[in-house]
Amino acid sequence: MRALICSRLDGPDSLEVGELPEPDLPDGAVRVQVEATGANFPDLLIIRGLYQEKPSLPFAPGMEVAGTVAEVAPGVEHVAVGDRVYAFVGWGGFAEQVVVDAHQVFEAPDGMSAETAAALPIAYGTSYHALIDRAHLEKGEILLVLGAAGGVGLAAVQIGTAVGARVVAAVSSDAKEEAVRASGATDVIRYDREDLRGRLRDLAPEGVDVVYDPVGGDVTETAFRSLGWEGRHLVIGFAGGDIPSVPANLALLKGASLVGVFWGRFASMFPDRNHANFQTLNEWWTSGRIDPTVSEVFELDRAVEALRRLESRQAIGKLIVRP
Repeated sequence: MRALICSRLDGPDSLEVGELPEPDLPDGAVRVQVEATGANFPDLLIIRGLYQEKPSLPFAPGMEVAGTVAEVAPGVEHVAVGDRVYAFVGWGGFAEQVVVDAHQVFEAPDGMSAETAAALPIAYGTSYHALIDRAHLEKGEILLVLGAAGGVGLAAVQIGTAVGARVVAAVSSDAKEEAVRASGATDVIRYDREDLRGRLRDLAPEGVDVVYDPVGGDVTETAFRSLGWEGRHLVIGFAGGDIPSVPANLALLKGASLVGVFWGRFASMFPDRNHANFQTLNEWWTSGRIDPTVSEVFELDRAVEALRRLESRQAIGKLIVRP
């Protein structure tokens, strides 16, 4: 099968399109004919050997896919050959076929395109788990989303809007501001021309209730200092590069919580709860409460370009590859 192959751990320069053997189908697994694959920041880590999981070389990166079920192992009952699905695969998604544990395969709603479905697993799985399961975000609360125009950021903006929160989105360009406002952000803070701390004092004098933080770096402490009483700061990732340290006395003074979000671990430990989350997301998509933003689609021969776009932080919403 054609695939984008990582043969050495040197980042995007290590990738080339070639042929990999079709994967075997073990018990409890599903074979998916891939029609669309989402590009994600962790793909950049895994092709450098910096991700927590390290597949054997050579391998295809690509953590989330959408397509059609081509084969199911005995005992798999919730999907069948011919079903339209999306899935979290960990790696292997930039290929014509992928084999994935059945627990990580979800039926796509009628009418959902493969490109839209491939944008759901990581961004919306992570953001729903973060905001609903971990932060217990409620209607009327103030949600600050950092890096709000990225894939997980826009998902958080839409989910926060769907539950009735007041969403404050932090972005760094006119195009990104337009994207977050279209996704439901009530207020926008511009990193490129406003002081984050000062602007938050104006928008939320008593502090924000929840911070959604996929950025890390210096902005984390600034956002944590902007929490109100019993605020929750969600640690999603470190797209800004540096892993920050937060003074523990700030948590004490605010009665605040620093909350880790590891959606992949949650999904593997509690597959039934994870499936229930995606059933809700499917219903929200069908009713128009969420709508993943796919800003560009690339053919497999241009997949490296998509990853470089992510690396330079130029992407808005999701970038999708068609294997």
